[in-house]
Amino acid sequence: MQVGFVLKRLGVFFVIVWAAASVNFILPRATGENPIRQKILQEAASGGYLMKDMDAIVEQYTKEFGLDRQIWIQYLDYLWDLARFDLGKSITNYPTEVSEIIALSIPWTIGLLTVALVFAFLIGTIFGALLGWERAPKWVRIFVPPLFVFSSIPYYLLGLVVLYFFAFKNPWFPLGGAYGVMTFPENTLSFWLEVLKHALLPGMSMVLAIVGFQALGMRAMMITTQGEDYMILGEAKGLGRLTLFFQYAVRNAMLPQITTFALSLGHIASGAVLVEIVFSYPGLGDVLYQSVMGFDFFVVQGVVFILVLGVAISTLLLDLFLPLLDPRIT
Repeated sequence: MQVGFVLKRLGVFFVIVWAAASVNFILPRATGENPIRQKILQEAASGGYLMKDMDAIVEQYTKEFGLDRQIWIQYLDYLWDLARFDLGKSITNYPTEVSEIIALSIPWTIGLLTVALVFAFLIGTIFGALLGWERAPKWVRIFVPPLFVFSSIPYYLLGLVVLYFFAFKNPWFPLGGAYGVMTFPENTLSFWLEVLKHALLPGMSMVLAIVGFQALGMRAMMITTQGEDYMILGEAKGLGRLTLFFQYAVRNAMLPQITTFALSLGHIASGAVLVEIVFSYPGLGDVLYQSVMGFDFFVVQGVVFILVLGVAISTLLLDLFLPLLDPRIT
């Protein structure tokens, strides 16, 4: 792999992260609202009373969080803190660091998203390949309409559907959470089985949506491989059906499929966040929802930045490793 190619991709990666961080900084401040004042007013309203000397309290906390400085100074401090992975302190849970809150929730999101992506990619790729393979059994094609439906429904709507049928109407699975209310987290088989049971429904809603998208994309790419020179050559050489299917058709159809999948990671990540909100799953989505509702300015910024950074890193890894899968790419 050429050094110039790697440096170019790294340069694009840093530009994307900087642009996303800048937008993440500007948008919350574009409202002109003071998050400290909004938070204190919310607490006062929920308590049914108005705080004495509220203006003095707001002024003190505004100074503590650095919101009283000029906007360009705040921006430079923000970039410097991000470079050191310092996401600031939570307003709601002051003086808890935002990074501590994210560190407690991100393993749940990574675990759920990784398992759902792996299963959806494998099932969708194989199933889509069969749908586009002219020698596949005819009964396989009856699944095309359901896949069209699943691929067009948002993740959170699928989550509501499976929640209604499999947890509310038929109480086979829990309604939400990562484990039972009375369960104490411990490293035992029973605890992890309970975690798995709670993760099945949110994982299922994501898998159904991603499988439809993956299968239809793979089906389209498999159809384009039919009649290609390398397929004709393989048939002329008398290769077996499995060899033609996996080594010639699937192998060539997967490369654009992987690229499309990586480009859709942003949509998948945002969908996972909404699914976590629907199922009250204790991942980044639930933290983001609670922070937005609680006017926790810095936690919202931190979660959004982590999501953008995760998608950017995934895309960078794809750019670096895709040429290893297909030497024709430079």
